[in-house]
Amino acid sequence: MPEPTKKEDWTLVEPPPGEEQAKQNANSQLSILFIEKPQGGTVKVGEDITFIAKVKAEDLLRKPTIKWFKGKWMDLASKAGKHLQLKETFERHSRVYTFEMQIIKAKENFAGNYRCEVTYKDKFDSCSFDLEVHESTGTTPNIDIRSAFKRREVKQQEEEPQVDVWELLKNAKPSEYEKIAFQYGITDLRGMLKRLKRMRREEKKSAAFAKILDPAYQVDKGGRVRFVVELADPKLEVKWYKNGQEIRPSTKYIFEHKGCQRILFINNCQMTDDSEYYVTAGDEKCSTELFVREPPIMVTKQLEDTTAYCGERVELECEVSEDDANVKWFKNGEEIIPGPKSRYRIRVEGKKHILIIEGATKADAAEYSVMTTGGQSSAKLSVDLKPLKILTPLTDQTVNLGKEIYLKCEISENIPGKWTKNGLPVQESDRLKVVHKGRIHKLVIANALTEDEGDYVFAPDAYNVTLPAKVHVIDPPKIILDGLDADNTVTVIAGNKLRLEIPISGEPPPKAMWSRGDKAIMEGSGRIRTESYPDSSTLVIDIAERDDSGVYHINLKNEAGEAHASIKVKVVDFPDPPVAPTVTEVGDDWCIMNWEPPAYDGGSPILGYFIERKKKQSSRWMRLNFDLCKETTFEPKKMIEGVAYEVRIFAVNAIGISKPSMPSRPFVPLAVTSPPTLLTVDSVTDTTVTMRWRPPDHIGAAGLDGYVLEYCFEGTEDWIVANKDLIDKTKFTITGLPTDAKIFVRVKAVNAAGASEPKYYSQPILVKEIIEPPKIRIPRHLKQTYIRRVGEAVNLVIPFQGKPRPELTWKKDGAEIDKNQINIRNSETDTIIFIRKAERSHSGKYDLQVKVDKFVETALIDIQIIDRPGPPQIVKIEDVWGENVALTWTPPKDDGNAAITGYTIQKADKKSMEWFTVIEHYHRTSATITELVIGNEYYFRVFSENMCGLSEDATMTKESAVIAKDGKIYKNPVYEDFDFSEAPMFTQPLVNTYAIAGYNATLNCSVRGNPKPKITWMKNKVVIVDDPRYRMFSNQGVCTLEIRKPSPYDGGTYCCKAVNDLGTVEIECKLEVKGGLSFCRLLLQGVPPNIIDSYLRDLHSSNPEEY
Repeated sequence: MPEPTKKEDWTLVEPPPGEEQAKQNANSQLSILFIEKPQGGTVKVGEDITFIAKVKAEDLLRKPTIKWFKGKWMDLASKAGKHLQLKETFERHSRVYTFEMQIIKAKENFAGNYRCEVTYKDKFDSCSFDLEVHESTGTTPNIDIRSAFKRREVKQQEEEPQVDVWELLKNAKPSEYEKIAFQYGITDLRGMLKRLKRMRREEKKSAAFAKILDPAYQVDKGGRVRFVVELADPKLEVKWYKNGQEIRPSTKYIFEHKGCQRILFINNCQMTDDSEYYVTAGDEKCSTELFVREPPIMVTKQLEDTTAYCGERVELECEVSEDDANVKWFKNGEEIIPGPKSRYRIRVEGKKHILIIEGATKADAAEYSVMTTGGQSSAKLSVDLKPLKILTPLTDQTVNLGKEIYLKCEISENIPGKWTKNGLPVQESDRLKVVHKGRIHKLVIANALTEDEGDYVFAPDAYNVTLPAKVHVIDPPKIILDGLDADNTVTVIAGNKLRLEIPISGEPPPKAMWSRGDKAIMEGSGRIRTESYPDSSTLVIDIAERDDSGVYHINLKNEAGEAHASIKVKVVDFPDPPVAPTVTEVGDDWCIMNWEPPAYDGGSPILGYFIERKKKQSSRWMRLNFDLCKETTFEPKKMIEGVAYEVRIFAVNAIGISKPSMPSRPFVPLAVTSPPTLLTVDSVTDTTVTMRWRPPDHIGAAGLDGYVLEYCFEGTEDWIVANKDLIDKTKFTITGLPTDAKIFVRVKAVNAAGASEPKYYSQPILVKEIIEPPKIRIPRHLKQTYIRRVGEAVNLVIPFQGKPRPELTWKKDGAEIDKNQINIRNSETDTIIFIRKAERSHSGKYDLQVKVDKFVETALIDIQIIDRPGPPQIVKIEDVWGENVALTWTPPKDDGNAAITGYTIQKADKKSMEWFTVIEHYHRTSATITELVIGNEYYFRVFSENMCGLSEDATMTKESAVIAKDGKIYKNPVYEDFDFSEAPMFTQPLVNTYAIAGYNATLNCSVRGNPKPKITWMKNKVVIVDDPRYRMFSNQGVCTLEIRKPSPYDGGTYCCKAVNDLGTVEIECKLEVKGGLSFCRLLLQGVPPNIIDSYLRDLHSSNPEEY
């Protein structure tokens, strides 16, 4: 059975020495990347040798790729192991890559030609070197190296090749498969790779086979191969198959049995035997692949050196040992790949192989080689030039501008060449064509231009010969007037500089002459002069004047002809200023102005006008329009009333803006005021109507002189002026009106500009006095007890309503008020009670009564004047024990007209009598003072406290308390259990409250009792239960009833009831909800006034207490 060769036997094919090796060494001298190349060497069998290559990395962005080869194709990277090691290092300071190939314990078959290749992007470099291996002294006789390629016989088995192609493919990269196939004669590479993929699958362990077939076998064409399997049970029957067909014994297939071994011999192996084989034993089978390799192809006839001329056909011929063999051609070591676009063709005639080069050039001179699987041959090709003859030379040409330039020459050889103009290469374009047809060369330029003039030269490739010719382009003079108007008119502004540049053309450049009439204009420094340039002629007029207008002539002349043209020059100016404008009409912030056009328009039509204005007292003009005004009338706006203005005009033509006109006469914008506002009825009697209004929103600069009030009777259109003279006030009473009459009223504001638009009252007014029931509007802070300290001022304002003017009565605690102590002032809408310095005697309940006719409204105000309390009556020391003193005292006789809120206790050492506060805001009338100093003697005093503060004086203990040093047994006093039970009692009552319809209202009171009383709320004696409009709270004895968004129907009497085991207590208050169906609201809803009055009277009579 063939076995794969060992790893160290990696030398298979050595390239033949001679010209190929010399060629590679010659090419390696032109180094691109190497700075040190590996050199050939000699080593004895069993010794080591190292080859070194170095690459400079200054211009490299990454590490280059390096490969080591033996012979032509064998990549040594796959052979690294026991006898071969590859290393690489990088020196950062010198930026040099070092690559090493070390051969360990060299063998004789390691000798041969080696190659090192390095690549980086598009750069490539290679170097070849030789290794010679000599026998050591005392060793066996020399062995022929070629014997390494022959098959050996091991243990009487068939000879096997040293290299197993299967192992090479198994370890090689996919990119190297084709190279290995060519080197070792593999014809069906694709099928071999498919079987290689199947063979890589792992075989499962078999119970029938003790030893299975190897994955693959290799044999040379015509050789013999042996397949062996070993059975676990020798009684099993085996069958052999090839590509699924059973193999029968024959002279080609021989079966053999040796114990458990089953052997298949295949004699005289051919390429048809290259396939898959498998053997079955029972239900199991094992398979293998057989690879048949063809013998190497030898070169029987070598290539010969050849010499040829450029353009000739060249054929390089060789012969090989087999017909239609696979042969590769190379040029300077690079493979020649024939194709449709290639200049090389390969012809095969049996064993003869021919390389054909059509139309040889100097670039084809090189060393050509041919390589087969068993040999190679090389030869040199030299290509020389034929002698060149000029059959038709180039000739000089003179061509008119726009015509065709045609240069033609003919040489003896059909070779390309290059055209140059003035020493620079000629580039082909749509206008310039280069033609090469056989031995004729042409240069054709269509539409000749001046830049085409020059020295043209044709130089054939590969010859040191030139054909020159001169080309001269001429052109008649031309005057280009494309930039002027249709009538060749040029306009210039007076005072400006005219520089009229006229483009001209002609070859050679023509001479220009300018004239006006019979007078020639010369070049120089005058105000009117000419300037000449190669491609233009210029007429210059400095500071143009009106007299410079006219016709100017230009004449051109050169050797090709003449040209002339006429140009009209027109000098224009700014227009004259217009006449001063006239203001015809004035408004509050506007005016209307007119003017006449200017007498002279400057030679150009007037395009429009600009308008400016300024205040009379100012010197700053402001432009009113940024777009030209085409008319001779304008309406300035956004002026300030009462300020004098002036306006002026500018005329504008195509040249520019004129000087301003004279200013207009001053004018002042004025306007009447806007109408007065909020005209309302203030009061009505049987014969008078009093009206009120507010000033106009906009008065203006003319101010406001006064008002005019007018009225007319219903059914007429005659307006009567109520006031003969203007009135300044915004209130006026119309008198002398008949009772029960209806009148319309309007008012006007008057100033210097006249009367404003009138302001009308919306409906007729009935001249009849209306009784309005009285109503007292008590402020929120007076609905509860009004508290002030002694000495403070009391100033209460209580507004009320009612018509006619109500009668007011004040009483205190049911008695008349002493006006010497309390001042009362009344007006039409409110009453004021004033006390300059309040005293405690001013405390009490004040009753206010407002009466209109038979209607009466009352209100109660509770005023409480408070002062600081007096000191406690008696302070006693009840007991002294240890560091403690027990004190008791009695409340003060005078509480200052306010509840006692607490006490402040102080102590003083008898020695210093300095008082220190011990307890503040203490509510009880007994206290224990602790942490006293033993051995000291103390006095104590107590202050009373109410909402005004501490009492002025304090009551001190008559006796002192001595804190004895001796121990004293303290006996705890015996206290009886205190009964905290208490019947319910309201500590803060409910207060009558006013609420606004639509806004939440709350009723509050506080209750005390033990056990905790149960709270019940009632409205009009009906218990409130589960009503979403009400929410009830109770926190620390404070009871709250919240009424959510009340309406007038929620008004009434509310009661809070507290109940516990010891008793029951109730407290009531009244709630009035205002903002319901009022007179104004009903009137706005469109209800007639008489129906509203009847409704309110019925409502008052049904519930007089609430109304």
